[in-house]
Amino acid sequence: MSTNDNPESAMHRRHSSRSIKRKKFDDELVESSLPLKPNIRKSFEGPEEMETSSPHVEVTPTAEDPADKRMHRQAQELVRKTSVGSGSLTGDKKTVKKKKIKKTRQAFAAAKDMGRWKPTDDILLIDAVMQVQDLTQVHLAVKFSCFFSLEEIQERWYALLYDPVISGLAKQAMKSLPQELARAAHAKALYSKNEEKILAKIFTSSQPTVETFQTVLNQNISVFHHGRTAELLKRHWELMKKYQLIEDQTVQPLPQGDHILNFSDAEDMLDDQEILQQRDDAIAHELKIADRKQKHEIKKLEEEIPRWELLVSSVTGVAKQEMDQHTIAVLRGRLVRYLMRSREITFGRSTEYLTVDIDLSLEGPAYKISRQQGTIKMKNNGDFIITNEGKRPIYVDGKVVMKGGRAKLQHDSVLEIALLRFVFLVNERLASSMK
Repeated sequence: MSTNDNPESAMHRRHSSRSIKRKKFDDELVESSLPLKPNIRKSFEGPEEMETSSPHVEVTPTAEDPADKRMHRQAQELVRKTSVGSGSLTGDKKTVKKKKIKKTRQAFAAAKDMGRWKPTDDILLIDAVMQVQDLTQVHLAVKFSCFFSLEEIQERWYALLYDPVISGLAKQAMKSLPQELARAAHAKALYSKNEEKILAKIFTSSQPTVETFQTVLNQNISVFHHGRTAELLKRHWELMKKYQLIEDQTVQPLPQGDHILNFSDAEDMLDDQEILQQRDDAIAHELKIADRKQKHEIKKLEEEIPRWELLVSSVTGVAKQEMDQHTIAVLRGRLVRYLMRSREITFGRSTEYLTVDIDLSLEGPAYKISRQQGTIKMKNNGDFIITNEGKRPIYVDGKVVMKGGRAKLQHDSVLEIALLRFVFLVNERLASSMK
């Protein structure tokens, strides 16, 4: 039977069973010939970062391919080990970093602490503690390069004993110190009780010399500090002698028991023969003649006072008769005359908030004068006292009076305050009546 006679077979032949093939793009191409292996990053960040050679290929194996399944298990095991190692490595890095930071901070703190504590201070501290064994006494007696409190001294001594970083730096700094500075620091070491006990046995009556102390030093070399010299021992012995610490400097014992020492007993203990001196008639006669001459000179000067008053009044322009019965004294300037009519007056520069009795700004430029420069006070014996209470000095007859100082004013005394000059005149009649 021919082909044309069977229509069903003709129809079957007419249609192809193949699907229409089209050209694939680059991102759809898969190299199926290569085995699928995981790509593990070098940073070991965990299984989440695992990638394959192609972003569209999954590592999940099929049940039909046991080789791929085995390969997938090996890849997961490798990723698990890598993730564990990465965690431990990261932890080790963090631990090392923390240790480095801690060491850096310790070194910085040690260097900062070493900045205040000089090598000479460490030498003084070590020597003093070894001599007296008392940090409180070290704090009171030793003079360091700068002030250290008792707490700072205690912390430094603890650090030198137990801190290896600070003690190592301090030891290296003391070794590199010049010999002259180290010797000078050792010479300032405090004296121990045993050293002072030996020095106290050297009597003052023997008048010891440097050779004497050198002999004592040689005989007791194990007791004295290695920085001691004969000169230093003599200097400290003289200091002990000053404070009555030598054994032969005995003090007369006071009465003990029921009897209490009173003033009469102390007076009886004194030796009057040491106080009384024999009268010399020749010296007494000379003193009497000198006293008579001085009184005669004073009387002569008192008689010349009116003539000098007339001369001064012609120069200053202020006569005594110009002072009324209420004016005790006058402070005469170049332009202004200030009257003193009470026993105490204040002078300076008046302002809105402070008023003084004598405003010196009326005389001239007073910008350098304090608002309350000072006071002038008349005492009961008739003397006039000026007190400086300002920052600027006051000159009385050419003698300087600083802040808080006092000076006595006489008749015709010259006062200089900043750029101003005054003459102080006293109404002696009124002043004498007010005594």
